[in-house]
Amino acid sequence: MTTLSPSPIQPVALNARPTIVTPESLILDATSPAMMVLTDFARTAPQTIQADRPVDEAHQKMISGGVRLLLVVDERGRCSGVLPAREVIGGRLITLAMQQHGIDRGDVTVGMIQTPLHKTPTLTLETLAELSLEDLVQSLKRFGDQHLLVTEHAPRHRERIRGVISAADIARVLGYRPGGLAEARSFADICKVVLGREL
Repeated sequence: MTTLSPSPIQPVALNARPTIVTPESLILDATSPAMMVLTDFARTAPQTIQADRPVDEAHQKMISGGVRLLLVVDERGRCSGVLPAREVIGGRLITLAMQQHGIDRGDVTVGMIQTPLHKTPTLTLETLAELSLEDLVQSLKRFGDQHLLVTEHAPRHRERIRGVISAADIARVLGYRPGGLAEARSFADICKVVLGREL
């Protein structure tokens, strides 16, 4: 049997200055499917941090990852809560933890200031799939938070976190609308702009 050897690849030098392909900007409107703004953890790895880590480490992780929310996990990778950037930057809960525990800022851990899951707004993936962006914003207008967790039912009837929806992402994809969506930082802010009225 004769085995054919592949021809060696010859790199080609570029003489001109070619353009570079970049992702198309996603511009949606109020009738677009709400699923379009889901950061799906099946495709994008979630940003996590363990509860015993210092808050300053969490802040650096947010900066390096370009995110404003970390999922707080235990040693087995199970989620116990979330850590929004406002709690790391604002410092109110950090100050409270320092006073309650009699410690310096460097000793404050993520677990001391996290928002527990039972206080975090969530939505099922099945419900999200039925909504338009306007439906979603209408439903979320009562929340002042910047993020919403999306859950799904896994085999054996266990629930798991499938992804997250960010108010900033909604503002970005609807950013062509007049009215300063770039300044909208919460779901309530976005509702004012998208729906054209105060709450």
